[in-house]
Amino acid sequence: MSRTQLIPSDEHPITITPTAGRVTVKVGDTVVAESDRAVTLQESNYPGVQYLPLDDVDQTLITSTDTATYCPYKGDASYYSITTPAGTIDDAIWSYAQPYEAVSEIAGYVAFYPNKVELTVA
Repeated sequence: MSRTQLIPSDEHPITITPTAGRVTVKVGDTVVAESDRAVTLQESNYPGVQYLPLDDVDQTLITSTDTATYCPYKGDASYYSITTPAGTIDDAIWSYAQPYEAVSEIAGYVAFYPNKVELTVA
């Protein structure tokens, strides 16, 4: 299946910059991830998104799901659920394993839905 690939431009800019500070992701009292190596992806006029190295996520708490989506600027995304003593949060994390060249810096990184977790930058 052929997919349309779009390149960031002045009309739809995407920037990726190192995040100033430590990013912590929690579900209730459980720390799911902590990173000093996060990056902020700013796409057009959308809120900035924190991407953390997958290595900085507690792998014992996440499980890959069958969910997949497509972004013409970033590529194919896969998803993970988070399981803590409080329960399971389905598809709380997404990742672009093989992102398009324009956003290649996010390969090996994951992002969390801010409405499903507590994410702080300090």
